Amino acid sequence: MLAAGGTAADALIAAQAVLCVIMPDACGLGGDMLALVRGPDAAIEAINGTGAAPIGMTRVSNDGPDSVTVPGIVDAWCTLHHRHGRLPLGTSLAPAIGLARDGMRVSPALARALSAQRARLGKGGAAAWALFGRGQGDLIVQPELAALLHRIADDGALAFYRGDGARAITAAIHARGGALNEADMAAHRTEVASPIETGWGACTLATQPPMTQGVLLSMAAAGFARLDTLSRDLYDHAAIELTEAAFGYRADAGRGRELLEITLPVDLARASLRGGPRAYLHTAGVAVADADGMVISSLVSVFDDFGSAVFVPELGITLNNRAGGFTHGANAAAPGKRPVHTLAPAMLSTPHGVLALATPGADGQVQTLLQVLIAVVREELDLAAAIARPRWRSEEGLLLIEESHPARERLAALGHRVTPLPDGEMRFGAVVGAGYVGDVPLAVADWRRETWAGVA
Repeated sequence: MLAAGGTAADALIAAQAVLCVIMPDACGLGGDMLALVRGPDAAIEAINGTGAAPIGMTRVSNDGPDSVTVPGIVDAWCTLHHRHGRLPLGTSLAPAIGLARDGMRVSPALARALSAQRARLGKGGAAAWALFGRGQGDLIVQPELAALLHRIADDGALAFYRGDGARAITAAIHARGGALNEADMAAHRTEVASPIETGWGACTLATQPPMTQGVLLSMAAAGFARLDTLSRDLYDHAAIELTEAAFGYRADAGRGRELLEITLPVDLARASLRGGPRAYLHTAGVAVADADGMVISSLVSVFDDFGSAVFVPELGITLNNRAGGFTHGANAAAPGKRPVHTLAPAMLSTPHGVLALATPGADGQVQTLLQVLIAVVREELDLAAAIARPRWRSEEGLLLIEESHPARERLAALGHRVTPLPDGEMRFGAVVGAGYVGDVPLAVADWRRETWAGVA
């Protein structure tokens, strides 16, 4: 798309659409998209492509029809294209349409997910799906998905949120007792707002505003910035303490910038063992920069593997289970409300240029990005080195850590419940980065999981 004269927005849509075809376990047209867009004028805007719970919702669950919120990704694509695209939308969607129409091979990761989620998919009506029961290397064609993408290319968001598209989605929901209806679909709108920006030395960190937990990354970064005399051997310990303290405010993420006024407690002498975030995973990230200086960081997701597992046969998609993100307090479920999202794209403006960063990993996103940002901002490592080195993840009372991490013994001595895992284990994320150092473009892929990077 860039070589064809498109902007970073055109390229981002193309990449996300391809991911929706080849990785339906992680993302899809039944899911959501969030992006931070830095224009050539250096202004950053936050695009919130997430949907609300049904107005008629009477119950909520973590799975099945009562877990579905209005899918936001299609309208987010159309909003991004309208604001920043240069190529026709059909040009950006053409590679995904071709893959769905002409066929793709089932990857090892997708084959594992299909096998593990077979019962859920069957319950959700996916037994007739071209992917159901298929194995690694099988050639799959998805004509219904190809046709849907083609209609979106021609008619934009109307092809999804009204008419036959909306009717197919609500029929699949109603057949299983869910509440989402055509009025919920028609009422959906993408939100465009200013990001949450946090100063960190000579750098500025931008994160997504509510309703995402990106503000937790801002809180942890602001807390680390206050520790300006911290010795290097305490960096990881302090970051863990700040992460766990920030996640105590997850249900209040809707307060946004107001949370930055809170000073997070950090005990530098021992682990506080606050419990840590949850064990969710999933998601896919895309970061793009173009020759005109536009830089975008984004994440796409259906939440759990295949989302709710509710299948829409006319469209060839499964729907999200993002209502499973409702918890308690200010984040308690309510009709027409958006839950707090795990998706947390980030953007770092430095004296040398701007970097867009994103990673899958649900509650691990904040932690992974914090470690990379500390390495770049405080230790002045290049982005590739910062992404490549070993990581940790606080999860449900344990400190998961890659076995080659040099601070393992030090962290254990401070009282953390250190649990070594093999280097590259998927819970440690998979960062993608794009941007500029001076006038030099860069793209960086993580060696963990399956990622790609290219510069032209």
